[in-house]
Amino acid sequence: MANLKNFINSIKEALDPRANLVEFSQSQAADRDDYIKSLSTNELKMRTDEQRLEAMVRKQLKEEFPNIEKSSSYDLLVDAVIHNYKSKQLQATDDIEIK
Repeated sequence: MANLKNFINSIKEALDPRANLVEFSQSQAADRDDYIKSLSTNELKMRTDEQRLEAMVRKQLKEEFPNIEKSSSYDLLVDAVIHNYKSKQLQATDDIEIK
């Protein structure tokens, strides 16, 4: 009789919607945290790469054009060079995928 009662209680627990919802939301929270962490890591890596590229462009411009950093359009020139580089990189990637 005790076995039957335990069996019935285990079925009730398995079919309990609130308990199932709590268990599901806990598993989703863990997955969500892992997903956000991976996105954050990728975003940080992309920012670091972009900052490195910007530093390289600034250094190269200063070497080729002394005192250019004092120009009012220096930041716009840096942005234009980076944009041009990224555009060419994307174009090269598209050409590879098409062929």
